[in-house]
Amino acid sequence: MPKKISQVLDESQKSEGSKSFKLSWFQRLFGPKKKRVTILRLAGVIGQKSHGQGSLQFESLREPIDEAFKCKPDLLCLIINSPGGLPGQANLIADRILELSKRNKVPVWSFVEDVAASGGYWLACAGEKIIALESSIIGSIGVVAAGFGFPKLLEKIGVERRVYTSGQSKNQLDSFLPENKDDIKRIKDIQNDIHQHFINYVKGRRAHRLQAEDDILFQGDFWSGKKSKELGLVDEIGLLYPTIYAKFGKNVKIKYIQLAQGSFIKRLLGLHQKPLDHLVETIDAQILWSRYRL
Repeated sequence: MPKKISQVLDESQKSEGSKSFKLSWFQRLFGPKKKRVTILRLAGVIGQKSHGQGSLQFESLREPIDEAFKCKPDLLCLIINSPGGLPGQANLIADRILELSKRNKVPVWSFVEDVAASGGYWLACAGEKIIALESSIIGSIGVVAAGFGFPKLLEKIGVERRVYTSGQSKNQLDSFLPENKDDIKRIKDIQNDIHQHFINYVKGRRAHRLQAEDDILFQGDFWSGKKSKELGLVDEIGLLYPTIYAKFGKNVKIKYIQLAQGSFIKRLLGLHQKPLDHLVETIDAQILWSRYRL
């Protein structure tokens, strides 16, 4: 009578020398396979071209995102640490992750480090489950546009500014002109459209898990991870590795997807940009981060 595989394995365990190879061979062929987890870190301001703390753009992330799904892991873990940025870029990145997750039937979980605010929370919602720290900052579901006005500056320093346009609205929101009510209404209308899209996206991803009314969740406020769990913005309070081990055990194969960012000196000094552009972007990014460094 032919022996069962389990019997062969038991006998192999008792053998010595060259027979020990049989155990390894049978285990590899018939034993339980290791679960595979891929980790992709999304950290930085969304849409920034260059900043020392990282940047997130769809074009530079397309390859790493595709790579994360290529081996069809049992789980993709996103590590999120972002104060937000450009909503269009957040939309593109999240949609690509959702598309590949559905196509490859790979579940995605998001793990929040310091911040998942505004566009950062948009990215976190690409995960079907969101796990945060008690001290994480979550939320800021809104849209903001900021700038400076210098309508009297040129007159004071004796400089005449000349702007020529074709189209009466082409020079709207000019920092060197007084505010115009029509311009303000136009930008507010655009903001309201984007804000509603953001709200619809969060509601669609979080389904019946949200535990508060819209006038609490979607007015731009942000909370700690602990409070966010009560509000239904996150699912669990936890850490990356203990959560992975609790789901799959410690016999798990983990693959990290590295993002190509160039040399540290080049990123720090913004050598591929004009100095003024780099300075402005760095200031903008610092303002975004500073909002959530309590």
